[in-house]
Amino acid sequence: MIITHKEFPNYRKYEMTFEGRPLSMEVGKMAELCNAAVLVRYGETTVLVTCTASARPKDGIDYFPLSVDFNEKLYAVGRIPGSFMRREGKPSLPAVLASRLIDRPMRPLFPSDLRNDVVIACEVLSVDRDCSPEITAMIGASAAVSISDVPFNGPIAGIVLGWDGEKFLFNPTKEERERNRMITTIAATHKKIVMIESEAKEVPEDVMEHAAFDDALFEKLVENEFASMEYCMDTDDKNVREARVNDWITMVEEKYGEEHPDMMQYMDEILYKLQKKVVKKWLLAGKRVDGRAMNEIRPLSTEVGLIPQVHGSALFTRGQTQVLSIATLAPMSDAQKLDTIWEEEEKRFMHHYNMPSYSTGEARASRSTSRREYGHGALVEKALEAVIPEVEDFPYAIRVVSEVLSSNGSTSQGSICGTTMALMDAGVPLKAPVAGISCGLIQDGDDFTTFIDIQGVEDFHGEMDFKVAGTRKGITAIQMDLKNDGLKHEIVKNAFTITREARLQILDEVMLKALAEPRKELAKTAPKMIQMKINPDKIREVIGTGGKVIQKITADTGCKIDINDDGFIFIASSDIEACRAARKIIEDIVFEPVVGALYYGEVKRVISNLGAFVELAPGKDAMCHIKDLEFKRTEKVEDVLNVGDKTWVKFTGIDEKGRWNISRKEALKERGEA
Repeated sequence: MIITHKEFPNYRKYEMTFEGRPLSMEVGKMAELCNAAVLVRYGETTVLVTCTASARPKDGIDYFPLSVDFNEKLYAVGRIPGSFMRREGKPSLPAVLASRLIDRPMRPLFPSDLRNDVVIACEVLSVDRDCSPEITAMIGASAAVSISDVPFNGPIAGIVLGWDGEKFLFNPTKEERERNRMITTIAATHKKIVMIESEAKEVPEDVMEHAAFDDALFEKLVENEFASMEYCMDTDDKNVREARVNDWITMVEEKYGEEHPDMMQYMDEILYKLQKKVVKKWLLAGKRVDGRAMNEIRPLSTEVGLIPQVHGSALFTRGQTQVLSIATLAPMSDAQKLDTIWEEEEKRFMHHYNMPSYSTGEARASRSTSRREYGHGALVEKALEAVIPEVEDFPYAIRVVSEVLSSNGSTSQGSICGTTMALMDAGVPLKAPVAGISCGLIQDGDDFTTFIDIQGVEDFHGEMDFKVAGTRKGITAIQMDLKNDGLKHEIVKNAFTITREARLQILDEVMLKALAEPRKELAKTAPKMIQMKINPDKIREVIGTGGKVIQKITADTGCKIDINDDGFIFIASSDIEACRAARKIIEDIVFEPVVGALYYGEVKRVISNLGAFVELAPGKDAMCHIKDLEFKRTEKVEDVLNVGDKTWVKFTGIDEKGRWNISRKEALKERGEA
């Protein structure tokens, strides 16, 4: 079955049943700047697989530089990563093995003389425990390479073969795997098996060095090849522009290579300066690279709730910039602990920004988190912090991860929009939605031109990237990057005006049409949370000696319980009734009767000539003296109460020895029964 999408004309969705579970592949909507991208769903396991290849082969190598990255994300299983950073770090051993599982069967099917960098990135977005993410990623990797322009003698498919001691199981479910005695992963083409089992190996890294700049060649190219560079730049499609530029480089190399044999060593800087001259000339004349008006935003689109299992998700697209944001809710104990020289010790709202190489169409192996990624993540945090509900109103730790799928300018502002929508989709009661947009600048003396929603080439060659985020009421964050010696007040004022207009347009025309307000209920996979406050002096009673009491409550209810020093307690579970049961147990432990209040309790013990012990709360007894049973004289307690009887009593206070005093006759009087 093939499904299309009106907002994405190249979109196609293919569906089938694979070993009793639905398998679908979607193309033409996500990450369109790489050579190919496929969103694969098997059951509710969801993996985005991209294939990116370099335009030119590597020189001086005798091997095929293929990299396969299996990127495990903890939001896929509804968890926030541990450690201070609260974000994914280097791949785990299972992730490395999964990468090899995909690499091994595919590598032999590429041409033996291929020397272009090829990177296959598998982003695990959600995990259905019954459907293997490794097999899902392998199928997606094969499909992505097969529909790309990278030569590949595939496709391949994979399956997990299990054996429970009696029969073979194909792609066994979680329950079936628990009783399996064998797991074998098999990959094959139509004709033959290409892989059984897997192993992990190190991948070598190469370092590229840049040489000095050739002014003579640059001036010659400005004079002779400026018009041809203008043609290269005159398109709104980044892929087309880069293809034209690559052809231009080939032409220049053939035409000037003999006179300048080392020109390729400094071609990057030549391109930068020449393209900057083109962009500046056009912008000062009122022309943009993609033909938009100066105050025109690129086509916008957003979707929410598109990833199963996770707590909230949103896809935000602006032109060729596309960000997938995914929200995770967790108990307050999962808030990030900070160990710094500043006063803040804990971060409850965390935003993490990832920009993989495929988002810009580059074939480059993944590395550790860059400073730029940390900075953009912090900017989004700052933009949203003002609208995150107080912990008293929403007692959750919150993490949002923004995955940049395509980057053609202002991905941080796209992340702000996507994060807002993901939080609303997760049911976080934001005080107001936030949108972000960027403003660019080009100057010539005292003349200047500002323009909204800068794309990559305008950011790269322009003089300002003025990022503004905010709600309908006002700004929540600003970040400004300059490439000149400063701004006049007139420019700043103009930037605020046009970014506000654009921000409101994004909110009204796209974001709020997709989801007008935060969802009223949390996702079924999100933990349910109850918050309560107790007397801090009672904390030791709730914890118990050696933690015995709190451990028993956790074991009996299945809840996760966090206790703060100020007496705030946070109870979390996927079952709200379990949370309520845990709260009731804690309430009983810390129970303190109120003077003058009536309580209905069971008689637990009787001392004939002294009084009756009545349970006010589980394990909390108080004695009603014989004289306080009735207004008339009572000879013995058994004349009025016996063990097991239920009765109303009134709490009258605490005596000098700390004992609770109660009166049955005062309760009967207050109830009109005396």
